[in-house]
Amino acid sequence: MGKIIEAKIGDAAKILSIQKLAYRSEAELYGDFNIEPLKQTVSDVEKAFEDYLILKYIEDGEIVGSVRAYQEDSTCYIGKLMVHPDCQNKGIGKALMNEIERQFNVERFELFTGSKSEKNINFYEKLGYAGYKTKKLDREETIFIFMEKLAKLLLKVK
Repeated sequence: MGKIIEAKIGDAAKILSIQKLAYRSEAELYGDFNIEPLKQTVSDVEKAFEDYLILKYIEDGEIVGSVRAYQEDSTCYIGKLMVHPDCQNKGIGKALMNEIERQFNVERFELFTGSKSEKNINFYEKLGYAGYKTKKLDREETIFIFMEKLAKLLLKVK
């Protein structure tokens, strides 16, 4: 059983190496190895620490997964959910998503994934996300599906 803790800037190189392994299947699906997650550098990941809360999943002393998010107004934007290919389908991605959602007190969560990435779309739907638009980003040719989930607002008893 692993644990989830906040990543530190010194984890950037390890997170990037997992990112490149985890996003390889996306690149293969789209026949495009020029996607942004594969082009990023260690300094790009280090820079993300300025704007994002980055969590890491540690198993047997090794980072095997990560997710990042930031809040703008009443929305939490989640990105770069990744799990090492050898550790996928073991609940790590779900645990990371549940933990990142717990870190933000917001009205809604938003993320995006490739519109052909059926496995990812099904995964997010099981977590309560629903697609609401598709859009191509300037940075690459992939058509993305944007998904949202309304937060379960806790009722305060007076």
